Amino acid sequence: MPGTMHQYIGEEAVAVGICANLRKDDYVFSTHRGHGHCIAKGAPLDKTMAELFGKKTGLCKGYGGSMHLVDVTVGFLGSTGIVGAGIPLATGVGLSIKLRKTDQVVACFFGDGAVNTGAFHEGINLAAIWRLPVIFVCENNLYAVSTHISRAMLIKDIACRASAYGIPGMTVDGNNVLSVYKAAEEAVRRAREGKGPTLIECKTYRYKGHARFEPSRYRPKEELEKWLRKDPIARFKKKLIGMSVLTSEEAAIIEKEILRAVEDAVRFAEESPLPDPDSVEEYVYA
Repeated sequence: MPGTMHQYIGEEAVAVGICANLRKDDYVFSTHRGHGHCIAKGAPLDKTMAELFGKKTGLCKGYGGSMHLVDVTVGFLGSTGIVGAGIPLATGVGLSIKLRKTDQVVACFFGDGAVNTGAFHEGINLAAIWRLPVIFVCENNLYAVSTHISRAMLIKDIACRASAYGIPGMTVDGNNVLSVYKAAEEAVRRAREGKGPTLIECKTYRYKGHARFEPSRYRPKEELEKWLRKDPIARFKKKLIGMSVLTSEEAAIIEKEILRAVEDAVRFAEESPLPDPDSVEEYVYA
């Protein structure tokens, strides 16, 4: 797979919990770590994988790559490698929704590294004063690349910043998909009713480095081991089995089906053609 990529392993409960509350005609803006959001919003796995491989059959015909996935057919309006850049874009889409008088909503994902940017303050403030249907979702995984959050801000919870804009703020366990789902359910309900935006902070953790080849030596081994014990998928599986909603055998079948789907997507990507070099200037200008 060419280039680098920012893995979402460990944060899956956030994407699933939020997107499970969205309709197909709702919108999502994502980040450089956007594969989970893209899949959770309904983008086809084969075309998503092909885009990661830079192939012609990818979501963006191989032009976007890992950090710039887009699938407007399912409302996934794009991921961006610029930290915090999706926030004002989401606010703009929220304004579009309000002007068109629909009951759609837009969810905007960003990391803790984005909350000290001007885009964060300006975008949320405008969404607040115009009461726009935007769900601002902060995936607080403790590190902005290698900078621990304690070195960037003194507050304990990022969600408390919501009070500065006069909107609700919620801090939830980002490794508990049901907690994320319930918070998103309330935020989406408020947005559809015209009551404006909500800031949801999901405390979570990325298991890998900032990007694929980064060794992540700045994180204590004990910290990583603690979070690995709180894996969102394993926790939810255990809970469903404990509630007799799922059996171990059924879980194994689901896991095999998922693995087979991923392997099929990889095969599709590997067998797909690369873009024609002569097409390099296409889509540069309208």
